[in-house]
Amino acid sequence: MTATRTPARFFAPLAIGAPEPYRVRPVRLERMIHFVPPHVGKITARIGDIAASVDVILGNLEDGIPGDQKATARAGFIHMARENNLGDTALWVRINALDTPWALDDVIEVVAATGNRLDVMMLPKVEGPWDIHYLDRLLAQLEARHGIQRPIMVHAILETAEGVANVEAIAAASPRMHGMSLGPADLAASRGMKTTRVGGGHPGYGVLADRDPAQVQAPRAFHQQDPWHYTLARMVDACRMHALAPFYGPFGDFGDEAACEAQFRNAFLMGCVGAWTLHPSQIEIAKRVFSPDPAEVAFARRILEAMPDGSGAVMIDGRMQDDATWKQAKVVVDLARQVARRDPERAALYGL
Repeated sequence: MTATRTPARFFAPLAIGAPEPYRVRPVRLERMIHFVPPHVGKITARIGDIAASVDVILGNLEDGIPGDQKATARAGFIHMARENNLGDTALWVRINALDTPWALDDVIEVVAATGNRLDVMMLPKVEGPWDIHYLDRLLAQLEARHGIQRPIMVHAILETAEGVANVEAIAAASPRMHGMSLGPADLAASRGMKTTRVGGGHPGYGVLADRDPAQVQAPRAFHQQDPWHYTLARMVDACRMHALAPFYGPFGDFGDEAACEAQFRNAFLMGCVGAWTLHPSQIEIAKRVFSPDPAEVAFARRILEAMPDGSGAVMIDGRMQDDATWKQAKVVVDLARQVARRDPERAALYGL
């Protein structure tokens, strides 16, 4: 007996009157998911200006919001969503985890008030496909009740050991799935990792060079490593296998912009489409990192021009290009075109 829906039923709405699920995930530029605390009025008052500078605005109802401010944050998000025209900027919300007393009200109230404006609901601490199945059905019921015209997508945060172990099943759980983010802080606690950092590397995690037999007392080079490399790679593979969008999550040291950029760049090179920005200083970092380099775009365009149908092999600047590099070039150029449509300055740099 199968534990998942059959192919014939996979794309069927889960409630009578709910919109049909997407068969192909809508493609949008999502270089950064910018978190805002909806219970802070001086920030929500500037949402229009903030939205003009980011690809995604997310109202955060979970971590970082005090327990006695949860209802205020929820009401603040609803007001923010209803009173602002965000233009091309996507609107997301991060609800509280399903094992908290706030999650049900988050879903019910937010969908009722903002369902036709909301693009994505981010679900924290996803442990397995059962969490997605629960939210999937609930969203369908609410969409039907309130006449929501398009499906609200679900974005899962990987921040427990169980969630990482079930990452492929989570990715395959529903056509409502948008993507996943790595949540390093909670994941570190779940794994029993010995760090209090939020993302990034750790000075104690690295590789020590071999000792020189001729100079046994000489200092040995120590190279810091990335403790998130394995998990990020697993998440990217699961997402790409199911045509979902992978993201790096938060980088908590706002004072170390160089380290933030290095972590974001690692994620970009490994296949992530964006990262969370928790501070205004991180917005430009994410734009810079998750937009392809103009020189890379120029070279990729030369490959596509030399191999219009992607077949055969050619030499460009002494380097062989074939169907595999054509596919790589297409990834770069397709991303550049997405960026160019939203960013006139980069469009000029790309010549698009």
